[in-house]
Amino acid sequence: MELAGWAIHKYLMHGPLWAIHKTHHQPSKSFFELNDLFSLVFGSVAVILIFLGVDGFDYRFWLGVGISLYGMLYFILHDVWVHRRLKWFGKPRNILLKGIFKAHQAHHRTNQRDDAESFGLFFVPKKFFKER
Repeated sequence: MELAGWAIHKYLMHGPLWAIHKTHHQPSKSFFELNDLFSLVFGSVAVILIFLGVDGFDYRFWLGVGISLYGMLYFILHDVWVHRRLKWFGKPRNILLKGIFKAHQAHHRTNQRDDAESFGLFFVPKKFFKER
């Protein structure tokens, strides 16, 4: 799921779908942003796949489950923990979580479509794990 998420983020969200995704790179006064539409789309795809594959537990069911699990982890790590949309967690102490946090901060250093780096959520470049 991470590889698909990375590619969708880099080539679609920072490509032809930038008009929607750029709301995530700009300061917001609202709890919701236009970028949240992606969550609705991916969640809908997951539910449809689960229903289509539930009869025989075929590959569609497991694809839907995988998308759902990735989406839940993404919500907790990205929306709750990194962006603090819900204040459930404090600052990271674990080296893995610190690296994810630093990589996402680096991704948001620009609000431009083409200047961003680190498009993944879980797989991030080694440089973000180095202590300063």
